[in-house]
Amino acid sequence: MTIAEFSITPIGKGVGVGEYVARAVNIVDRSGLPYRLNPMGTVIEGSLNEILALIARCHKAVAKDCERVSTLIKIDDRKRTSGQLDAKVSAVERRIGRKLRT
Repeated sequence: MTIAEFSITPIGKGVGVGEYVARAVNIVDRSGLPYRLNPMGTVIEGSLNEILALIARCHKAVAKDCERVSTLIKIDDRKRTSGQLDAKVSAVERRIGRKLRT
């Protein structure tokens, strides 16, 4: 299984880009893949091919009416694991000894 964090930024559309973020997150939500939205990006879990295809769809949706788009992707590809969206956070909480504000 793979987890990936990505963020998409339209260039030249001003400081408020919530409309474009919502466009991409809607595609992620409808994909059926597990994900977590955070203030700086979105983390998704699935096969590498599913994730790359989904990010490409999001990128194209934002680029539809933008002259320039920047997409940053961070990938963690680990064999024979799943449920890493929750497991990684739980592992840190166990080490700290308490629940964190996530």
